[in-house]
Amino acid sequence: MQRGDDLLTSMCLLWVTSPYNVVALNETWELLAHRSARGHCAMAPSVHAYRSWWGWGRSDAAVTAGEREALVSRVHSLLPDADLTFHEAPEPSTLGVVKPAVAPPTPLAKLSSMDVIDRLAHARGKAYRDVVCNLKGDIGRVPDAVVRPASEQDIIDVLDWASSADVAVIPYGGGSSVVGGVEPRFEDHAGVVSLDLERLNRVLEVDRVSRAGLIEAGVYGPHLEEQFKPYALTLRHFPQSFEFSTLGGWLATCSSGHYATLYTHIDDLCESLRVVSPSGVSQSRRLPASGAGPSPDRLFLGSEGALGVITQAWMRLQQRPRWRAHVSAHFADFSAAVQATRIIAQSGLYPSNCRLLDATEAMLNAGVRTGASVLVLGFESADHPVTAWFERGLEIIHAYGGTTPNPPTHSDAADAPGDREAGSAASWRSAFIRMPYQRDALAQHGMIVETFETSTTWDAFDALHAELTATASRVMQSITGFGLLTCRFTHVYPDGPAPYYGVYAPGHWNSLPQQWDDIKRALSDVLNKHRASITHHHAVGRDHRPWYDQQRPDPFAAVLGAAKRTLDPAGILNPGVLIDAM
Repeated sequence: MQRGDDLLTSMCLLWVTSPYNVVALNETWELLAHRSARGHCAMAPSVHAYRSWWGWGRSDAAVTAGEREALVSRVHSLLPDADLTFHEAPEPSTLGVVKPAVAPPTPLAKLSSMDVIDRLAHARGKAYRDVVCNLKGDIGRVPDAVVRPASEQDIIDVLDWASSADVAVIPYGGGSSVVGGVEPRFEDHAGVVSLDLERLNRVLEVDRVSRAGLIEAGVYGPHLEEQFKPYALTLRHFPQSFEFSTLGGWLATCSSGHYATLYTHIDDLCESLRVVSPSGVSQSRRLPASGAGPSPDRLFLGSEGALGVITQAWMRLQQRPRWRAHVSAHFADFSAAVQATRIIAQSGLYPSNCRLLDATEAMLNAGVRTGASVLVLGFESADHPVTAWFERGLEIIHAYGGTTPNPPTHSDAADAPGDREAGSAASWRSAFIRMPYQRDALAQHGMIVETFETSTTWDAFDALHAELTATASRVMQSITGFGLLTCRFTHVYPDGPAPYYGVYAPGHWNSLPQQWDDIKRALSDVLNKHRASITHHHAVGRDHRPWYDQQRPDPFAAVLGAAKRTLDPAGILNPGVLIDAM
């Protein structure tokens, strides 16, 4: 156990001492969106020129030499026998990427790219497994072309051609999938193209009275928010992938945003959808609600490009918040922290942030070295001060033994996009944004650093958490010799939490993908055993298919299969995702 305590302390320093955590990333998502106007992260059709083909985010935002040295030094001091050899990403020209098997016809050629790096960048998502396989040069099947439609008619033309030519089409938003959602992991089509919607990136109409906007599906998060600034409105949907994901991707994967309660799911913000499938165009009505049978939008929300291509959506907007209050509460007892979080979730207070970090997560990513769990609680409103709601939240925290080492922070400014949090809340938020880059750096040195997430009811959480913890310890001990499992609640509901787990372990370079697959398989089996969801917001993709097939009822699977055959008769849309074509 001493080794584990030392590793926790080291990894805590490893993460929270990053210079990015002090200044550069101590900002809210609103500030990130604001920066896009100044050219820092503008999401125009040239975005892929700045993106890493093999890993997360922007190449110029990768860990610095100093960061890397600190990471490796601290891990080596505690794992002296670990092989921490640095593995540089291979040059694309050395990978032997096969020539395209098919080419779009002449009318679509002007929309298409067959550049090797472009094809490689669209061949996988951004999961740990994707990153490691890319680093090892195991590129798998690569799209024959990347097609960037400039209009809905272009999409129709692509689907017509692909259906007749037996060419698979993988709709592509920002490529931030962590479940194999954009990977052509199949061999039974003559070819495959990646359909990148980044050119469809405009806000087409704003209804100020109903407070809604008509938005093209290919727009990236920062550019979307920037277009609503003149109206003093916001979609208020900020997933961790915000900078590198699109509205269409959020809708197609049932994305959840940064906010912990109430209006955080993209489903709740969707007023109507326009979807192009090989069988035709589906346009639902704009309505605040409807009892007219099963919702057509619900068919396509979460369909992951397997039933059609989302091209436009009317989305519900909100005013930008003016009043905010935040606090970080520490709990010596994790069980008491869970109970306090449950009471807050069931209180009707609806905090904007209600994230519970267990002691290990708090140490790694918030710099709390006291062994305490941390509840990051926040409220915000565009309409009224939040003092009364905030004070009631504090009362609940104190009733369950929570303390607040740092005083609460409050803000009251209509134009305060850079509202800052204090103490562990600020450290955690900064680490949250920086995590994927540091994960990639550690992967280059043979470390296993990955996450999985789920949802369950409050009455089932304790048993689920206990078995996941025991299974993770046993499996990682067997596979890697040592490992850590962390837990945080990303979202909470009156009837249950959405636990999000982190896995940290030393790996063996030659078998990293298989090692992670074995760990992931064991933990996913535990989720299924306890009837928890295989995913809360990461989607199904190809990685989660075996457990999704067990989670969904058989009659529903039959209905979903019928929908697939009706909307996509040739079975070309994202094969292998959600349901088989035949």
